[in-house]
Amino acid sequence: MSTDEETVGQAIRHAAVVAESAGVEIRLLSEIPDLEDVYDLIDRIWQPDKSNPPVTTEQLRALSKAGNYIAGAYTHGRLVAACVGFFAAPVGEALHSHIAGVIPDVAGRNVGFALKLHQRAWALAHGLSEVTWTFDPLVRRNAYFNLAKLAARPRDYFVNFYGDISDAINGGQGSDRLLVVWELGASRVVDASAGRRWEPVLDTSSGTCAALTLSPSGGPVVAPGWARAEAPALLVQVPPDIEAMRRDDASLALEWRLALREVLGTLIGKDARVIGFSRTGAYVVERTS
Repeated sequence: MSTDEETVGQAIRHAAVVAESAGVEIRLLSEIPDLEDVYDLIDRIWQPDKSNPPVTTEQLRALSKAGNYIAGAYTHGRLVAACVGFFAAPVGEALHSHIAGVIPDVAGRNVGFALKLHQRAWALAHGLSEVTWTFDPLVRRNAYFNLAKLAARPRDYFVNFYGDISDAINGGQGSDRLLVVWELGASRVVDASAGRRWEPVLDTSSGTCAALTLSPSGGPVVAPGWARAEAPALLVQVPPDIEAMRRDDASLALEWRLALREVLGTLIGKDARVIGFSRTGAYVVERTS
């Protein structure tokens, strides 16, 4: 068996183990009734403006026909999660994962993890080396999932990537996004796929700077002079639950959007490197110069 075949076989086994543990069956989808179910699931989760849904059944059908990745996770015959991705640049090397969603009543069962591992195995079997996707950097649970549980790495910070999105999740407060890259064959990703979460190793001997922190009242506190701090490592905090904050205090949530854009967006724009996300809810950032 070649090294590539070994890698694919291992990825398939990891995905199967997690899917069984999560109590789901994951399968590729291409038929209209199944794609309609995917549309309905995403519509229930995001509750978007009906004039601008994240996907449509027709788009899903076209993507499937072109050989792209559309998969659903089922428990007792019911669709509980779905993921949609399409081939991306570099051609023949990358898949862009456009959207993934898990219904709330199966939260905490590793269904999303199982679905991403299925996507990884599929991508490796198709000769791809990386998967990219974007997420809202203010959503703490997603940051931890992407950077710690999957061991993906942020590459770019995009300001208002989709424009204002009026749905139940984004709340019309801009759509800043982190673009992450999942290097499918990296040792940290292989370890993460086997259940060993990626914890950043921070060298504190040279000092750290808490560039963005949480005030006692829940607001963002940008450290004075953070951009000129000599510390090679910086911690950039996010609030515990930005989605609840958007519902309860939209102005405070917007303060967090602008503060994170100023700090994390500036750091990444100046070639700093996010090496992980801590259990305490902070991005761990290293300056590369």
